[in-house]
Amino acid sequence: MPTITTVARLANVSVASASRVLNGIRTSAATLERVTEAAESVGYVPNAAARSLRSRRTGQIAFAMPDIGNPVYTTMVASIQEVARARGFRLMLHSTGAEAEDELAMLRDLKHRFVDGLILASLHLTEAHTAELSRPAAPVVVIGRPGSGAHVDTVRAYSRKGAAEAVRHLHSAGRTRIAFVNGPSHTVPGTSRRLGYLDGLRSCGLRRDDSLIEVADDFMIEPGSEATERLFARVRPDAIFCANDLLAIGALSALREAGVDVPADVALVGMDDTPLSKVTWPPLTTVDLGSAERARIAVELLLRRIEDPTREPQVVGVEPRLVARASSGAAG
Repeated sequence: MPTITTVARLANVSVASASRVLNGIRTSAATLERVTEAAESVGYVPNAAARSLRSRRTGQIAFAMPDIGNPVYTTMVASIQEVARARGFRLMLHSTGAEAEDELAMLRDLKHRFVDGLILASLHLTEAHTAELSRPAAPVVVIGRPGSGAHVDTVRAYSRKGAAEAVRHLHSAGRTRIAFVNGPSHTVPGTSRRLGYLDGLRSCGLRRDDSLIEVADDFMIEPGSEATERLFARVRPDAIFCANDLLAIGALSALREAGVDVPADVALVGMDDTPLSKVTWPPLTTVDLGSAERARIAVELLLRRIEDPTREPQVVGVEPRLVARASSGAAG
């Protein structure tokens, strides 16, 4: 196998000069041309492992997410991949199943330097997360809301604000018995979207009625359908706001099965503006939380942190946007 010494001898330059060219360090145009031609002629391939040991870089970043099958995270993956590829990084994916211990293991394993940095999306950040994030072995960016003690780059969605906007949208369409189908309440999105729902009721002058609130076992389609069935077994709302699009699709299925017309009998709004929201029937009104934009910001913050580990952490928020479609009676 040809070595860097072979390339240097053929190019008639020093080994140090050949090394600078092959490691992308600026040098003269003449040296660059001679070394590149020599390397190509002998089929020289740099030893990535040795170069990684010298530079302490792997050229890889990781994205750890709760559920790789959730359309929100597939949208994020595409956004991160686009930026990472353009900057010469490979992207590794890890689905944590929303298990805290799995997420903590990812943070602890950064000491093995298998990646240059990590983007972590979590539904529930504990005190143990905060402790690990306060002393990460490699750069980390969080998509979510870490504890106040975590001095880390963070990208947030204002889902509480978006949930309140969804309720006001339903009220403006003449709905007064607005129900809420949430996911697990102990999670960050479950807590913030419940608070936003209550904010929306207050801003519309509507009385809180806990019989109109139902909690699903997960933020997925089937739990959304089951939660809607439980809701309709005790009350008859004229609108439902669901904490994400998957729950709303489950609700839509349960309503159709019960012979309830959407939106004539019950208006329906989801959250996240996933690709699925455009292909349901009727198309789903939803709140766009900027999944692609949050992911793009996260990877940009991570790459900056890799280049400059001493820079002050940033917290960036992405504003929600209501997307009105036929399920709420607001669009054709």
